[in-house]
Amino acid sequence: MHLVQEALGWFGYLERGSVQAQLLLVVLPLLGLHLLRRRWRSRPPLAHLLLPLTLALIGLGIGLLAWAGQPYGLALFLLQLRSAWYGLDLLQLLLARLLPPAPLHQLQSRLIRPAFLVLAAMALINQLDSLADLALISIGTWFGVQLDLGQLFLSLVILYLVVVGSGPPAAALALLFKQVLDIDEGSRRAVQLLFRYLVVALGVVWVCSHLGLNATAILAIAGGLSVGLGFGIKEVFSNFVSGLWLLFEGSVRPGEVLFIDGDPCEVRSLGLRAAVLWRDRDNAELVIPNQTFFTSTTTTYTGSDRMRRSQVSVGAAYRHDPEQVVALLEATARAQTRVLPFPPPKALVLGYGESSINYALRFWIANPMDNVSICSEVNMAVWKAFDAAGIEIPFPQMVVKTIEPASPVSVPPSAPDQ
Repeated sequence: MHLVQEALGWFGYLERGSVQAQLLLVVLPLLGLHLLRRRWRSRPPLAHLLLPLTLALIGLGIGLLAWAGQPYGLALFLLQLRSAWYGLDLLQLLLARLLPPAPLHQLQSRLIRPAFLVLAAMALINQLDSLADLALISIGTWFGVQLDLGQLFLSLVILYLVVVGSGPPAAALALLFKQVLDIDEGSRRAVQLLFRYLVVALGVVWVCSHLGLNATAILAIAGGLSVGLGFGIKEVFSNFVSGLWLLFEGSVRPGEVLFIDGDPCEVRSLGLRAAVLWRDRDNAELVIPNQTFFTSTTTTYTGSDRMRRSQVSVGAAYRHDPEQVVALLEATARAQTRVLPFPPPKALVLGYGESSINYALRFWIANPMDNVSICSEVNMAVWKAFDAAGIEIPFPQMVVKTIEPASPVSVPPSAPDQ
C-alpha cells in the first residue's frame, strides 16, 4: 500500500506547468519524427538523418530554456535517454561485424536492451523520489522472512541474469567436454542443455539462501504443489520429467533427425516442456510435447550414424537387357557427388510390369535431410543416362475396344383383323 501511495504521488508533478512544457518539448519532436519516418520510408538516407536532427532540435530547445532561466532537468534527462537508445542501435551495427545474427539478436533482446530499460526506469524514479527510501519499503513476510522491495528486486535481477547468462558458460563447458571426451555434436548440445539446467537450479538455490528463506516452509509448500501436480498440471510435470529423461538417455537430442508424419525432421532444441523440430519440406517448426516420444513409436535416422539408404524406382522396356540396365543404373548413381561411394549403389530387378521391367536403384547418403533433393538429382541423371544409351522408359498402355451399337430390328406390321 505504501508503494502505491508513493507511485500515485509521482503523478502530482504532471500538474506543474514547467514539467508539462518540458514533456511537450521532448514528446512533440519525437512524435513528428515517427510520422516523417513512415512517410520517408522509401528514402533511407534521409530517414537515417531524421533522428540526429530531431535530437539536435530538442537540445536547442533545452538550451533556450536554460537561457531563459526555466527548469530543464527533466527534458535533459529524457534527451539523454533517447540518445542512449540511439547509441544502442549504433552498438548493434558494431557487434554485427563480430557476432552471427542469431546470437546478436539474443544478446540485444535478452540482455542489453532489458538492462538499459531497467536502468532507465531506476534513473527516472530517482529523479522523482529516492531509490534508497523505496528499497526499504516492506512487502510482507514470505516463507517466514520479512522482505523489502530492494531485496526482492535484487533477487529477481540476479535470477534473470542467471537464466539469461547461463547459456555461454554452459556452451563453453559442453565444448570442453566434446574436446576431452570426443563426443559427437548431438551429445555436445545435450550436455550444454543439462549444464544450463544445473546452473539455473544452483542460481535459484542461491537466491533462496541469499534471501534467508525458511527451508521448512519451502518444503511444505513444495509438498502442497506436488499434490497439485497430480491433478492440475500433471501433463506439464510429465513433459518436464520426460525432457530430462530424454536428455540423459540420448534418444532424442538436438541435431537428431526423426521421422514425423512421413517427413524427416531435425531436432532443433529440447526444452523443459516440448521439443522443437524443423521440417525441411515447408520450412516449418513443429513443437511436440516431450511425453509424445514415450507414448508413440519414433523412427530416427541418426541413432547410431547419420547415413540413410535411399531409393529411386524406374522402368525400362522389355527389349533391353536387364544386366545392361542394372550396370547403367549403378554407374549413374556412383557419378553423383552427394551419393556415398561406400556402401556402393545397388540396382535390383523388382518385377515385370504391364509394359516395362521395374528396377530399383538403392544408394546411401550422408545427411537424411537431403534425401528429397538427392533423389531428384539421381532421377534426372537416370533420365539423361537412359536417353544417351537409347533405353526407353515406356508409358503404361491400355487398349480400349469400342462396341458399336446394334442396328434396330425391323418388325413387320401385323395383318388387320378380319
